[in-house]
Amino acid sequence: MADLRTKYLGLELKNPVILGASNLVTKIENIKRAEDAGVAAIVYKSLFEEQIQLEAAQLDDELEEYNERHAEMVKLFPTIQHAGPEEHLENLRKVKKSVEIPVIASLNAVFKETWVEYAQMIEQTGVDAFELNFFYVPRDKETDGESINNQQIEIVKEVIQNVKLPVSIKLSPFYANPLNVINRFDQLGVRGFVLFNRLFQPDINIEQEAHFTPLNASHQEDNKLSLRFAGLLYGSVKGSICSNTGIHTGEDVVKMILAGADCVQVVSTVYKNKIEYISKILEDIQMWMKAKNYSKLDDFRGKLSNKNINDPFVYKRAQYIDLLLKSDQIFRKYPAV
Repeated sequence: MADLRTKYLGLELKNPVILGASNLVTKIENIKRAEDAGVAAIVYKSLFEEQIQLEAAQLDDELEEYNERHAEMVKLFPTIQHAGPEEHLENLRKVKKSVEIPVIASLNAVFKETWVEYAQMIEQTGVDAFELNFFYVPRDKETDGESINNQQIEIVKEVIQNVKLPVSIKLSPFYANPLNVINRFDQLGVRGFVLFNRLFQPDINIEQEAHFTPLNASHQEDNKLSLRFAGLLYGSVKGSICSNTGIHTGEDVVKMILAGADCVQVVSTVYKNKIEYISKILEDIQMWMKAKNYSKLDDFRGKLSNKNINDPFVYKRAQYIDLLLKSDQIFRKYPAV
């Protein structure tokens, strides 16, 4: 059997396949099934500060409805705390106790102070690492990109200074220069980079003339951006590289490791093929390594990265000119075009 062990955020993983954050991991039963299927670690569903704030506001409104209903009481209900992060923190504790594989907590806050506050709370649950979930939706035309980058840099700096656990960042691809931002994070001591965030986008039903949010499952073609940046980052940052989005098969995992990734996160393929499909992914990696006579992942990690290939344009150009030059070949292959 080939050795699939790898390192991520300084953690020893038995293989490179991590179950990413989703509703799947909110059930202990699913987490145990994933562990039995061979998954190396899990990322628990993100604590979203905006959701907590909304729930707290709704609770306040509901409680206020019953204020002074009786002449002898000021409030019908006592003050309660279920609209804060406590439920999420308790779930993290239960998950950590239920499995032996590493558990990574995902966090998406709003203010610098609450990023730190929630990170410190989460650290007390016993989890093994953090994943800071970064994505910024522009709300006005005055805010420039550099100020957004600097704000995120300050958040990371504060979190790292106030927690002891390793910190990773799940990045959006929508930076003007992701390599520059990642390098700045790397210099602060960020231990890993997840490439990239799978974002929910609004859609419109034209018959009902209303907004809706479709299921945002990925497709295999979606992994090309992660592959490109894994290839560009290999050997140039100290932090671990984790490819995300469009990782559906063992073949996809092999591609990412050849490009330079240390590990991958999977979600959509598990929804599509059930949790036990993780075993098939691992089996296919093993079969490929055996056919290629590789005994461990380090034997081929980064073999096709920007650092280790002779062609400097593979990762740095979109190859549009090359496609134009080969247009005759394309039309011969697809005559109906």
